[in-house]
Amino acid sequence: MSASPSSNAHTPAFSAFLYPFFAIVLWAGNVIVSKLAASAISPTAITFYRLVLVLLLMSPVMLGPLWRNRAMIRRHLWKLALSGLLAMALFQSLSYRAAESTTATNMAIVTALIPLLTAILSVMVLGEAITLGMLGGGILSFGGILYLVGQGSLSAALSSGVHLGDLLMLLAAASYALYGVLLKHWKMNVPAWQAIYIQACAALLFMLPMFVMLPPGAAELDARTLPLIGYAGIGSSIILSFLWIEGVKQLGPNRCSIFINLLPVLTALFAVIWLRDAMHAYHVIGGGVTLIGVLLTQTVQKPLFGNRMQAQA
Repeated sequence: MSASPSSNAHTPAFSAFLYPFFAIVLWAGNVIVSKLAASAISPTAITFYRLVLVLLLMSPVMLGPLWRNRAMIRRHLWKLALSGLLAMALFQSLSYRAAESTTATNMAIVTALIPLLTAILSVMVLGEAITLGMLGGGILSFGGILYLVGQGSLSAALSSGVHLGDLLMLLAAASYALYGVLLKHWKMNVPAWQAIYIQACAALLFMLPMFVMLPPGAAELDARTLPLIGYAGIGSSIILSFLWIEGVKQLGPNRCSIFINLLPVLTALFAVIWLRDAMHAYHVIGGGVTLIGVLLTQTVQKPLFGNRMQAQA
């Protein structure tokens, strides 16, 4: 009887799992918004406008805490600025650009590679050990992506190369993975919401020169673009961030990262409903193999050279 309170203390409540789940629901919705925005507004413009909206909404509650914490903010300013460039400027603008030449389902499957890319970059940047899951998962995921972009033919993918949209989405995912690795490396003691606000400020400054150089008509605000900007700024920036941060607090980053595997499934469902996209066997097979590879990376943590290292020790 005495052991039950202790075990319950380490078992998250069901409600805790709703935070990352609904965050992924919003993320899947953002992929659909990216596709809708591709024919309505410039990728640079929607990235710029969503950052403006985020800062307008957050400023009233963030300026006071930021001023009181200005010494720590100043100490980590360049790191926060680089984080903003990677996560809010490059990731978002590349995603919107990718939406112009690839499908929503492909975008989601490539985005789901973020945990695998994070593991690979952790080896390169943090010196972490290569695991069996990383090796096997990487091979499976690479094969799944080739099968997907080749529309069911590995030889077609190898001969014709990767489509531009899929390559841009891969660069976007790598940018976000590097962002996560650097956050782990730097271990900044800046409160999450303050970090998000400063990152948004930095990203806005990075996007400003490109926004100013846009041709006339590429950044129009109208009845078609305003809802897309509203969702991007409020739904997928502020609410999604809150849900994900709360989920990480209650479940930890590893449990939360598992939910990223739901992204292709939910996005494909939304794409069929709202975009009338067709689902093909190569989506299911290529996406499934890719996700199995990602799961292997996350779950099989045995070091690849563990026995050799132990013997040398």
